[in-house]
Amino acid sequence: MSGSLVLIFSMVLLIAAYALYGRWLAKKFGVDDTLITPAHRLRDNVDYVPAPAPVLLGHHFASIAGAAPIIGPISAAVFGWVPVLLWLLLGGIFFGAMHDFAALIVSVRNEGRSIGEVIKKHVGSRGSILFLLFTWFTLALVIAAFAIIVAKTFATVPAAASSSLMFIALAIVFGIGINRFKLSLAPASVVGVAILLVMIWLGQRYPVNAAESTWIYVLLVYIYIASVAPVWLLLQPRDYLNSFLLYILLFSGFIGMLFYNPAIVFPAFTAFKAESLGYLFPMLFVTVACGAISGFHSLVASGTTAKQLNRETDAKPVAFGGMLIETFLGILALLTAVMLSSDTFAVELAAKGPVGVFSNGMAQAINAIPGLKFEPGVLISFVSLVVSAFALTSLDTATRLGRFAFQELADFMPVKIQKPFKNKHVATFLTILPGAALMFTGQWKAIWPLFGSANQLLASIALLSITVWYFHSYHRKPLFITVPMVVMFLVTCCALINVISANLARQGYLLAGLAGILLLLAVFLAWEAAIVLGRKNSSVNDSAAHSQSGGMLVS
Repeated sequence: MSGSLVLIFSMVLLIAAYALYGRWLAKKFGVDDTLITPAHRLRDNVDYVPAPAPVLLGHHFASIAGAAPIIGPISAAVFGWVPVLLWLLLGGIFFGAMHDFAALIVSVRNEGRSIGEVIKKHVGSRGSILFLLFTWFTLALVIAAFAIIVAKTFATVPAAASSSLMFIALAIVFGIGINRFKLSLAPASVVGVAILLVMIWLGQRYPVNAAESTWIYVLLVYIYIASVAPVWLLLQPRDYLNSFLLYILLFSGFIGMLFYNPAIVFPAFTAFKAESLGYLFPMLFVTVACGAISGFHSLVASGTTAKQLNRETDAKPVAFGGMLIETFLGILALLTAVMLSSDTFAVELAAKGPVGVFSNGMAQAINAIPGLKFEPGVLISFVSLVVSAFALTSLDTATRLGRFAFQELADFMPVKIQKPFKNKHVATFLTILPGAALMFTGQWKAIWPLFGSANQLLASIALLSITVWYFHSYHRKPLFITVPMVVMFLVTCCALINVISANLARQGYLLAGLAGILLLLAVFLAWEAAIVLGRKNSSVNDSAAHSQSGGMLVS
């Protein structure tokens, strides 16, 4: 099988989905540019700041992409390339892109509030507390998982570390220039990206060498600062500039794969059970994770993106389009794995990890472009830098979202003690603390399956809240939302049970306990929402019956 044909077919399908299914979803949600978005109505120049669609797409895409769509598909390739490709395409379009778009629109229609606030309004306070607790615990896992990825990358690729530090300084200057000195976006972007590329070269010349443990402490300080700083000063400009790195990587990787045209020599299907992951159901779905659907995306969409959406029609390119781009990245990552034989893949994966497999494969593809010839080491460092940059972006966004969730939880505390816990510095510190504790357990391989399961279950819970909102707003049962919701809920509950069992067997009681807490929170929240939906459905049916009987009496 030709890798180029798989890539072209996938791209055509994703473009068609954006044009057709994206337009259909916009009609179902009544997207309307005459409605003033919260970014304008509640503008405070800290969290609520309207951003042009390209800037917001950069922020949103950089926040959601991270390393997960690379690690997930490559790790799941042990089941064979066909199951992974099918789930990436079907899941990315009908589950993930719909989920991200719906979460953004629902948040915008609720003053840019989080999914937790939407649940509070339509399900009740108990449902909101359960969701916020689940979210907060899940974000602690995100912080732990991505901090370890970034620290490992910085320790093994020092050039990525030095370039990333320079990127942060550039982002601050860029944010001040755009927001305070009102520089024109287009020329500032050209200059910013040019400096960004120079910084990649400088990183190669002046690498920063430090141990992984040192980088973890540096990252803890950085994410604290990023969480409390105004969004326009660091997160928004850094995400926007960093997005160009991934666009460059995606474009050059796509063109390179077309010229390289690797033969897919990996088996289409291996076995229903893989020694490293377990059974295809449910582990394929939670391992692929963000390339198909991710609950973390709903937190980004409703936590930061909704507060920056300039107009409602921007939701389609930002949320729906952003998810499809991430799916395409996942497909590229899959190809770098399955162009290897089974034996070679096993050796490469064990020695270099998923990021190493991706970096090597992309370097080979890019070097196949006519007229380009780089040293393999330079390209491998560049790809590693891009991956670490986006993992870092997801990390600081997760910390900010965790702070939001904790501050919302403080609303349910006794009034006398609310004030300190609603303070952004206290909330940030208490959000980072459990993530830091998980980092120092050293159980990286055990954290990732738990992160994937919790993340996908979070997506199901977000879809549950969207279902309740949609039914409340339109009095119709949205099957296009409820079917993915039920599927993901069943898949992820089974996966969490597997995670609990596996950790108990290896005496990993901390992670087993955390998985058990997440499972119980999700089940209780689903029960609360089911009761509310049942009441609303009964009320709608009673109203309809009353209307019909009234009509008969009149006639």
